[in-house]
Amino acid sequence: MLFGLGACVSSEAPRPAPVAAVAPPPAPALTFSGPVLRSDGTCTEPSPSTATEIAPGIGECDLVRLKGKPPTDVLVGAGRSGREVQVLYSEPGAKELYFFVNNRLDRSLKS
Repeated sequence: MLFGLGACVSSEAPRPAPVAAVAPPPAPALTFSGPVLRSDGTCTEPSPSTATEIAPGIGECDLVRLKGKPPTDVLVGAGRSGREVQVLYSEPGAKELYFFVNNRLDRSLKS
């Protein structure tokens, strides 16, 4: 008789309810438009802008067009604000570094 009762008793614990997987947040939408610089200093397409001076808010390719020559170095990356680009021009006696966020000149440093 003991064998019959042993079959009725189960030592298995109840299975936990499945936990729903949390989907990763969507990638932030790109918030810039127009041609942008590649890491080799060339533009993805011709710049249609009519910017006449280097000032905050101009596009990456506007800078190259206004400078009249390719940059010495370009660093392209992504940050909290989106696309971030640093453009270096080595001028005789000075260096100029331009910081872009989402294809708009944010600030510049000259040394």
